[in-house]
Amino acid sequence: MDLIGYFASILIGISLGLIGSGGSILTVPVLVYLFHIDVITATTYSLFIVGLSSAAGTFPYFRGNMVDIKTALIFGIPSVLAVFFSRRVIVPAIPESVFEIGNLAVTRSTLLLSIFAVLMVIASYNMIAKSEEADQPKVNRQKPFSNLRILSLGALVGLVTGLVGAGGGFLIVPALIGFLKTPIKTAIGTSLLIVAINSLTGFLFSVTFIAINWCFLLSVTLMAFLGIFVGSKLAKKIEGRRLRFAFGWFVLIMGIYILLRELLFK
Repeated sequence: MDLIGYFASILIGISLGLIGSGGSILTVPVLVYLFHIDVITATTYSLFIVGLSSAAGTFPYFRGNMVDIKTALIFGIPSVLAVFFSRRVIVPAIPESVFEIGNLAVTRSTLLLSIFAVLMVIASYNMIAKSEEADQPKVNRQKPFSNLRILSLGALVGLVTGLVGAGGGFLIVPALIGFLKTPIKTAIGTSLLIVAINSLTGFLFSVTFIAINWCFLLSVTLMAFLGIFVGSKLAKKIEGRRLRFAFGWFVLIMGIYILLRELLFK
């Protein structure tokens, strides 16, 4: 099972390198279901893996002048504050046993994974339904109050990042394309930078109350780095629309599987 987990870790990096999102969507399920790590630790490990992998994946986009620093900073400030609040206040406040409905006992693990699965379904919609639109050339014209929208979305992404260990790229890329009319490649590069900032900040906020197995964590991160390299190469050869469409369906299936496993067949 560990071998499958390490292979899946490569897919995490490939996803980030190809479309600038989706890595965190894979990381938590890989850690929980393949490596059998508890959810709180898995979300913390996910922040480190996705954060470093995203930082590495940003460099090719920097060289190609496809990273919007201003937007990343506007996003980053409220995101970091929200990550801190989520990791230090919300996550520790969630009780081990949340509530019971009949024979269904909703634990902290079940709650977090269910929230994560719902986010996966939302992310899959953005990838599937908007893949055609996202692949069209965009003109970079800002709408009125776009900075306020980006600030608000930054805070939302920060809460998501801190709560379930998801970098939020699946929210950031569609937002940059839809709100700021950012070209797809620039949206990917900017998303990677924002995800790196959010995730690594969230990890730093968590290391004081989580025991870290550094040998394991670094080995999984190394596999993700390998995937980033492969994904960056493939991104030059694969049509973006088809890629987002196929990955969207994969994420949808994974989200439904997690929901069914946690709520009905656990």
